[in-house]
Amino acid sequence: MALSYAFFVGYDILHNNGWVGATKLNGDGCTCHGDHVPTDSVLVWISGPDTVALGGVGMYTVYVKGGPAVAGGYNVAALFGTLSAFDTTSFVSSEELTQRAPKSFVNDTVQWKFVYHAPVSGTSDTLYSVGNSVNADGTPLNDQYNFGSNFPVQLKDTTSGVNEDFAPLAFTLGQNYPNPFNPVTKITYRLARSGNVTLTIYNVLGEKVATLVNVREQQGEHTVSWDGGMSGSGLYFYTLRAGEVEATKKMLLIR
Repeated sequence: MALSYAFFVGYDILHNNGWVGATKLNGDGCTCHGDHVPTDSVLVWISGPDTVALGGVGMYTVYVKGGPAVAGGYNVAALFGTLSAFDTTSFVSSEELTQRAPKSFVNDTVQWKFVYHAPVSGTSDTLYSVGNSVNADGTPLNDQYNFGSNFPVQLKDTTSGVNEDFAPLAFTLGQNYPNPFNPVTKITYRLARSGNVTLTIYNVLGEKVATLVNVREQQGEHTVSWDGGMSGSGLYFYTLRAGEVEATKKMLLIR
């Protein structure tokens, strides 16, 4: 049974007692491959912000490169925070994020975006990853896998160091309103201090749809509108970056 799920599910193997993890945090790697061991011919890594506000959200990408490079799978996990899927290609199982089905390589690399939710306390966190590269023949023979390097995330208290006159202010990204919307919505955010700010819209494929803000702004509350009239119905993400911190939220455009 486990071998039949090795390709179709990826690293999470179906057992009588449910699903198991595969990263170094929760598991032992690709147990579906029997005596196989991690191989340096497969490279796995995470990219994304190295600092996230306490209680904030960051957008990350996990990459798998090399090996047979026909199709791939992955697992990622967080030591303290939580993870959620960026799109419908992934889901959470036993506190690890994994793919619903293998994804085809483009050239020699395959990737998945995911969302990290920082805890409300602490000073740092760690993201763990593992990825496989398979030949898609339905058996684990000649398939390969490897662990990625641990990815450290610094947790920033955005209320510290703020001028006492503005002590109640903190870096926050509000939920767009209305939501769902058609076709215009407003996004409000608050800056704990002045600095360079970008506010970007992405679709579920991770493609940039629009950049609403890309300027230096003053401390305080700001509101910007997005007209999705040229975009199709569906789920979108908006990411606010201000200095070393960022946050991401979802919104739904319904025609």
